[in-house]
Amino acid sequence: MSHTRPILSVRNLHRSYESGPSMLNVLSGADIDIFPGEMVGLIGPSGSGKSTLLHAAGLLEKPNAGEVYIGGRECLKLSDDKRTAIRRETIGVVYQFHHLQKEFSAEDNVVIPQMIAGKTERNAIAEARRLLTLLGLEARMHHKPSQMSGGEQQRVAIARALANKPKILLADEPTGNLDPATSSSVFQSLFDLTRREGVAALVATHNMELTQYMDRVFTVRDGLVVPLKASGRV
Repeated sequence: MSHTRPILSVRNLHRSYESGPSMLNVLSGADIDIFPGEMVGLIGPSGSGKSTLLHAAGLLEKPNAGEVYIGGRECLKLSDDKRTAIRRETIGVVYQFHHLQKEFSAEDNVVIPQMIAGKTERNAIAEARRLLTLLGLEARMHHKPSQMSGGEQQRVAIARALANKPKILLADEPTGNLDPATSSSVFQSLFDLTRREGVAALVATHNMELTQYMDRVFTVRDGLVVPLKASGRV
């Protein structure tokens, strides 16, 4: 076993939804560990349970049963306020849709979440410019989303997700809306930046080509998390 403690552990997660007169079981005892600094892929078609697992792991949705440990602390039994604080301080999220504020510039979209978290404007601007420059957007900082390509907008979303120094990045189909060439380029940026920043990443995607970037790869099958590709970690 690794001597490193997982930064994120999901244990015996169950999640079902009403589907007409019956119940649809999406997760049926799912387990997964994510270690500091690694990138883990969650591969599978739409509807397999990838997003459900990510939402539960990110404390965005409560499962029917199970436990989610972040930094060794079980989080699902905490109050709403404490879960919100853990999300804000520990977790960054990148969605398939960038969800940028269209009336603000790229820089502002990365500055605002930092100021909400309590940073000074000066420090927030410095961090936004650092991240956007690392993502190749130094010439686009003052452009609004409508003035940027889809790939550029998604890079801004990545910078925003990492701006508050999360320990965990959860990415749900982060390149799902992009053409193959742009998808590869954006994912390379995501990979390089998470490695540089030392963030653990759990990435849900249906794109098997992206598995080349992953330390480990899993799929959701019959409500369980099943390994597809193991790393050298033992």
